[in-house]
Amino acid sequence: MKYYFIGIKGSGMSTLANLLFDLGNEITGYDDSTGYKFTMEGLNKRNIPIYHGEDYPKLDKDTIVCYTAAINETHHEVKRVKDLGYRIIPYKELMGELSSKFETICVCGTHGKTTTSLMISEIFEKTLGCSYFVGDGSGKGDKNSHILIMESCEYNKHFLSYHPFNTVLTNIELDHTETYPNIDEMIKTFQEFVNKTKNYCIICKDDDNSLKLKVNKALYYGFSDESDLQVKNKVVIDNKTKFDVYYKNVFFDHYELNLFGNHLVLDALASILVSILYDIPKSIIKDVLEHFVPAKRRFNEAILGDNVIIDDYAHHPTEIRVTYDSAKQKYPNKRIVAIFMPNTYSRTEALFDDFVKSLKLYDKAYITEINCDRERKEDYPNISSSKLIKKIPNSELIDIKTIDKLKDYNNTVFCFMSCAYISPLIEETKKMFKKEILW
Repeated sequence: MKYYFIGIKGSGMSTLANLLFDLGNEITGYDDSTGYKFTMEGLNKRNIPIYHGEDYPKLDKDTIVCYTAAINETHHEVKRVKDLGYRIIPYKELMGELSSKFETICVCGTHGKTTTSLMISEIFEKTLGCSYFVGDGSGKGDKNSHILIMESCEYNKHFLSYHPFNTVLTNIELDHTETYPNIDEMIKTFQEFVNKTKNYCIICKDDDNSLKLKVNKALYYGFSDESDLQVKNKVVIDNKTKFDVYYKNVFFDHYELNLFGNHLVLDALASILVSILYDIPKSIIKDVLEHFVPAKRRFNEAILGDNVIIDDYAHHPTEIRVTYDSAKQKYPNKRIVAIFMPNTYSRTEALFDDFVKSLKLYDKAYITEINCDRERKEDYPNISSSKLIKKIPNSELIDIKTIDKLKDYNNTVFCFMSCAYISPLIEETKKMFKKEILW
C-alpha cells in the first residue's frame, strides 16, 4: 500500500512510517519543519522522501493519508489532500489497524514506556523476532514475525484504538491535562484500555494507581514483596546498578546494568517478566539488558572536559525529579543544573506546584519560554515561565541567544529536559564548551 504522512518528523509519525516501510509499503512524507530532527535518522536511512512548503508530492489516487495529532484539519496540506479526495485515516486509527494484524504487546503508562518498549524489542529481536514501534523514533517491521511491540500513548486517549494481546503497565500519574481533568479520569481510561487485553496484563506492583485497576489475568513486578517478579539486593557499585531478581520467590538471575535509578530497574524488570511469559532463555535476557543503550533522548550523555551534558525527554515533574536522582547518583560530586523547556500551557498550569518542587532540587535551574504547538497562549493567561521562575530560588530565563550563561561552569552536570525540540540549545552548549576545551 501507499501512505502519505503529514508531519512525518513527529516521533510517532516517523516511527510508524519506518515500520510500515519495512513491511513493504511505499511511504512519502511532508513536514513544516525544514531543519534536522533526531526522528529523521530512520527516515533518511530508508530514503523516505520528505516535502516542505509548497513543494507537494504527486500522489496516486489509492494513497492513504495520515496526519499527526499535533496539527488539525485546518492545516493547509491536510485541506489540500482532503479537497483532492484522498482517503484520510487519523493517526490513532492507523495504529489501531496495525495492532489488530499482529499479536501485539502494548506498553503503556505515564512514564517509562519508551525504555521498556525498547528493552522488550531488543530481547525479542534476538529470539522470536518482532516488529516494533518505539516512541523515540525507532520503528522496524519484520515481515516474518507475528509479534508487534507497541509503545501505547495515552495522549488524547489514542491507545483506546489499539488491540493489545498482552499489556505492560508501568505506572499511572496525572499528565496530558488538556485531555484528563484529574487522576480519576486517567485511571478510568487506563481501565478501559486493560479491559481490551486478550491475555495477560503485566503491572508494576509498586504503583498505587495501577493497582486500582481490575484485571482478570495479571502478573506483577517491582520491589514489593508481593510481586511475582521482584528485585532484591540492589546496589550501585563500580558505575553499575547491580541487583538480584526472584520469580515466584525463587532466584531467577543476577544483573549488572549500565543504568541508574530505580525507574530504569523497574523498566528492566517489566521486560524480564514479558520475556518469561514467552519462554525466552534467561541468558539472552541478561545479555541484552547488560548491554542495553538508553533510547534516544533518555539520559543520553556527552562528556566535555569535567562537564557532562544530559539530554533527556523529561517533561513531567516526576521525570524531572528522576533525572535529578539519576544524575546525582552517577555524579555525586558534581553540581547538577537544569535546563528545562516546559511543553504545553495546560500541563505547566495543572502541575505547576509539582514542577516547582522538582526544579528546586537542582543547584540551578534555567527555564525557557513554554513551548506549545497545539495550544494558544492567549487561552492560558495565568501561566508563564516567568511565574515558575518567581517560585524557584536560583532560577532564571534562558534561550538560544543567552545560552552563554552556561559558559563559566565547571564540574557540572547540565540536564537538558523537554519533550519539545531542545536540541538547538544542546548543540550550542556543546560548541561553546568544545571551544573552551581547545583554548
